[in-house]
Amino acid sequence: MRRHFLTVLLLVFASATVFAKTEIGQLNQAKFRIDVPDNWNHGLVVYCHGYNPEPGAFKEKQMDPSLAVFVKAGYAVAQSGYSAGGWAVEQAVVDTEVLRQYFAEKYGKPTETYVSGDSMGGLLTVLMIEKYPDTYDAGLALCGVIGAAPSFMQRAFDERVVFDYYFPGLLPSPAKVPASYEMSETLTRKVLHALNAKPAAAAAVRSYTEVHSNRELADGIVFLTYILKDLEQRSGGNPFDNRNTIYTRLPASDTVNDRIARYEADQGALTYLQQFYTPTGKLTRPVLAVHTTYDPLVSPAIPSDYSLVAREAGSGQFFVQQYVKHGGHCNIKPAEVEHGFTELVTWKKNGKAPKSGWLRIEQAPAAHQRPAKKAIKKPAKKN
Repeated sequence: MRRHFLTVLLLVFASATVFAKTEIGQLNQAKFRIDVPDNWNHGLVVYCHGYNPEPGAFKEKQMDPSLAVFVKAGYAVAQSGYSAGGWAVEQAVVDTEVLRQYFAEKYGKPTETYVSGDSMGGLLTVLMIEKYPDTYDAGLALCGVIGAAPSFMQRAFDERVVFDYYFPGLLPSPAKVPASYEMSETLTRKVLHALNAKPAAAAAVRSYTEVHSNRELADGIVFLTYILKDLEQRSGGNPFDNRNTIYTRLPASDTVNDRIARYEADQGALTYLQQFYTPTGKLTRPVLAVHTTYDPLVSPAIPSDYSLVAREAGSGQFFVQQYVKHGGHCNIKPAEVEHGFTELVTWKKNGKAPKSGWLRIEQAPAAHQRPAKKAIKKPAKKN
């Protein structure tokens, strides 16, 4: 890409340990960070961050441990903060591609390029692999919302509708969240207080949302309401429709379905959400997805469904999902990211897919347990 198309603000500084150079700057309206290790193998990992109400920014500080595993392996890492916050899938695709081209122009074309990301960035990982198979060699999706946006966001909408049935008037209408709505600890405490005051109702909502605690439920409901506002503003209306929904997994579900609020979607808003983004499952490059077994924000059922989408598209051999035995959103440890990435690189190079299931990192036995006069197999490298 020609330089006169770019507005570049550059800050280059020396960094410790494996980093030879860290570059922080801006391309058009998106801030970026590039890290190149001194043992660079001429490979690149393009990393897509998750949902954030504000565009991402970068400072002169040590790299996040979960990203440092890539440079530890000899790869450069390029991150765009995107030119917009929120559900910025539309902007992120363009901004990430501009950054990738900038990297190739300045540092040289990589010998191999991987894409990775967490949460919304996990969806972007799949999007990039599906749309740009000649650009990326493989993808590592971490705690990703790997599914059709209208479907998994409808799930969030339904959770708000059910919450409103049991706790009416506490939060604004999920179909028309005002622009002034903001997340705050004060609002979260207000919701938590209401949940604690009505244990039976709170238990019903927890059961429906598959969330373990009132605190997680309060955090999630306040956050999901903000996302609904964001989507309504981006799409120009309400993308969600529950007129044909039959609500289950609730006490007295017949009564609930008789009385629960019903909303009609705006077709234009739904079309926008379908465009950004509905995965096709058409893969020609390997994708490894890693998810926690319990996630109060992004149910493991969402990325699990992508396996069927890929099989239906005739691409099932290019998708593998593994899990880690943790709870929480994106609670994937750096050592697990490192192990997953190693398996992905091996898959890309020899064509043999890793096993699905538990992403298990073998631990070395303690020194006093090691048998004498026998070779000890070295454990996988840890961050």
